[in-house]
Amino acid sequence: MEDEMIINLFMERSEQAISELSTKYGKLAQGICANVLHNSSDAEECVNDSLFTTWNSIPPERPSSLKAFFVSVARNKALDRYRYNTSEKRNSYSDEPIDELQECLSSRASVEAYCEAEELSAAINRFLGKLKKQDRQMFVSRYYLSDTVQDIASRTGLKESVVTLRLHRTREKLRKFLQKEKLI
Repeated sequence: MEDEMIINLFMERSEQAISELSTKYGKLAQGICANVLHNSSDAEECVNDSLFTTWNSIPPERPSSLKAFFVSVARNKALDRYRYNTSEKRNSYSDEPIDELQECLSSRASVEAYCEAEELSAAINRFLGKLKKQDRQMFVSRYYLSDTVQDIASRTGLKESVVTLRLHRTREKLRKFLQKEKLI
C-alpha cells in the first residue's frame, strides 16, 4: 500500500493503518532498533511503542514522508530505551558509533547535547550534502542507524578496513568543517 494511503487511514483513525504501517516498515524499524539496542525483545517493544506513538501523532501531524517519520520515531524510542538500559553502566558496543563521533566534537558538552542543537544539525546536513553518495550512505548507516562496520562492508562490497578508513576520513572532514563553521 502506498504511504499516502496509509497516512489517509491514520487521518480517518482506521486501525488498519497500524497493520499496514507495520507490514510496510516494521522490519526496517526493527532492524534500526536492534542495531541500537542489541536486544531483539527490547527492539520489538520499541517498534510497538513507535506504532502507538505514530497512531497518536497522525493526526494532527501529516508527515511528508511516512517512512522517515516512522523510522525517526522508532530510532528515538530505541535511544530512549538504550539510555534507560545503560543509565548505570556503559555498554561499549552500542556506544562505539557515538564515541567515534565524539572525536569531531568539542569536549565542552556531550554528543547528545550537540545533536539537539538546530544549528549543528543544519551544518551536518550541509556537510553530508557535499559528500559522495557512498560516503554519505556509510556515514548515515554508521552514525544514524548504528550499523556495524561489518554490515556496511558487506552491503557496499568494500573491505572492513576500507570502510573504517573512509569513516575515519569523513569524521576528520566533519571535524574540520565544524571548526570552520565555528561550531566546535
